[in-house]
Amino acid sequence: MLTERISEALREALAALGAGNARFRLDRPRDTSHGDLATNAAMAVAGRLSRPPREIARDLKERLDGIDGVERVEIAGPGFLNFFLDAGAMGGRVQAILGRGERYGRNEDGRGRRVMVEFVSANPTGPLHLGHGRQAALGDAIASLLEWSGWTVHREFYFNDAGGQIHRLAISVRARYLQLLGHDASVPEDGYQGEYVSEIAAGLIERDGPRYEDDRSEEALEAMRGFAVALLRREQERDLAAFNVRFDEYYPETRLYSDGLVANTISKLRETGLTYREDGALWLRTSAFGDQKDRVMVKSNGSPTYFLPDVAYHMNKWERGFHHVINVQGSDHHSTVDRVRAGLQALDRPPGYPEYVLHQMVTVERDGDEVRFSKRSGSYTTLADLVAEVGADVARYFFLMRRPEGHLAFDLDLALDQSDRNPVFKVQYAHARLCRLFELAGKKGWVADHDTLISADTSLLVDRSEREVVKQLAEFPALLRRAAAGRAPHLVCDYLEKTAGMVNSWYQTGHPTRNPALSALVDDPALRAARLALAGAARTVLHNGLSVLGLDAPRRMVRDD
Repeated sequence: MLTERISEALREALAALGAGNARFRLDRPRDTSHGDLATNAAMAVAGRLSRPPREIARDLKERLDGIDGVERVEIAGPGFLNFFLDAGAMGGRVQAILGRGERYGRNEDGRGRRVMVEFVSANPTGPLHLGHGRQAALGDAIASLLEWSGWTVHREFYFNDAGGQIHRLAISVRARYLQLLGHDASVPEDGYQGEYVSEIAAGLIERDGPRYEDDRSEEALEAMRGFAVALLRREQERDLAAFNVRFDEYYPETRLYSDGLVANTISKLRETGLTYREDGALWLRTSAFGDQKDRVMVKSNGSPTYFLPDVAYHMNKWERGFHHVINVQGSDHHSTVDRVRAGLQALDRPPGYPEYVLHQMVTVERDGDEVRFSKRSGSYTTLADLVAEVGADVARYFFLMRRPEGHLAFDLDLALDQSDRNPVFKVQYAHARLCRLFELAGKKGWVADHDTLISADTSLLVDRSEREVVKQLAEFPALLRRAAAGRAPHLVCDYLEKTAGMVNSWYQTGHPTRNPALSALVDDPALRAARLALAGAARTVLHNGLSVLGLDAPRRMVRDD
């Protein structure tokens, strides 16, 4: 690509001046009068070369004049170099996009390496809440970004189907089961109070009748536990499927015990010499690896702490060949990061393994006030409620459009708005209206197939608005690289909103009445083909960007014009 050619020419010119391996920026300037690309290279090396930046810029300009595709190079301000691309080079970017099509934006940075993204990992004790929804959107989008960067991605959902929370669920179901059979029973204060527990109990009665009415055995409680966990797991999978999120594997915690992985991890940690006994408990010197204090591995009663199966699980990930792992979790897991990594370092796994992306909580607001619209869960809005209210695409986009480390206030009024105020609508509508443009061309009998577009003379795209759209579209591959490297899907949202705004502005150029004939559908066949090629390139980028985020790219919408 031309940007890479200019970067390479800059590196060679700097090396010739004695400033090899210098770091510099080559960016698209905000002010279009400053060219199509600008660099601070002269200023970046001024100290190293002990020369004034503008003097260096003059030397660089002499060496950079004549780059194929660059019309001219200008010196500006204290020593910036501004590059103005010729029309042919600008048009070539459109052809490159059309040539790549649905693969435009993909790269091979990952070189096929395996990476696991673990996300959601909700305990099967109730419906998925909004935190799980934000995590589902984040995890799936990060996985998608990595796939677009050439990684082989494995999506995994880990769930705790044992332990104290599951026991309280079983106790709660038994209480509701007995209530439905006419007995005086109550759910413990630390149990689960939502209406869904009664639904589980009713389902158990439908399946087994009063079989456990007088049975207080552990076997009966285990049967209730198994029924509740299976039912809630099916519900979680159903809600995630409605949210367009699917996993390659669901990994239950009980497997860590049944396969002997927890016991094996205890044995291996003991062999390190980093464990010790105190107050009847078995401790690990996690402080030796940067943790704030040592941690209990096994309690005095012989049961493992939550920390131990986490270490065993991540050892299992490593042994399955996943030496790159990203855990997307809520910020309430912050305290577990250091201890899990310390436990793994004790077993000779590298520092920083696994990687964590932690997100903040979500609230839902209407008219500026927080709202909850779910009684079934007992105390929180469920993901299923939200998707039913605003749709999967809107929910996913709103979960993704802010940095994960920031609190997210989900604005219901904005989410339900069918105008450009709603960023999801704005982006999807921009795609739909471009599709409509090709429909209009077809109705006029004008050929606008792929071969026609890719052979169009795109050097005719000389209008400033057209050049700005081309430059914006050309940034898509680099944008995806940054978003993948930074685990930052919100960057894609920012890019798509800006692109949609530029496309909408270009689409309406010269047509204040929004005449659907549009400036693209001119009588001149060569200019028409060039502008339709630009429309096709913009449609491709919007489609691909929405696809990365797991959103639909509709061909028609209510406001099509």
